[in-house]
Amino acid sequence: MYGEFGLYGVFIPTLLGLMLLAYLVQNGLRLVLLRLGVYRHVWHPPMFNLALYVLVLGALFALLRRIQA
Repeated sequence: MYGEFGLYGVFIPTLLGLMLLAYLVQNGLRLVLLRLGVYRHVWHPPMFNLALYVLVLGALFALLRRIQA
């Protein structure tokens, strides 16, 4: 995996791009889970959201590594 990518001459770390993408995906998943009523069964929603974010970030990182291999 490359350490950074260029965006109009500005080098951006790959992890930063993945973190932003994971944040957007996590927010979409959060809205879907909220509409489905999953949060009624969650004990601590902020902790659940953090765990969901970490899982999405890990999945994106693994997907990127698999694509580049």
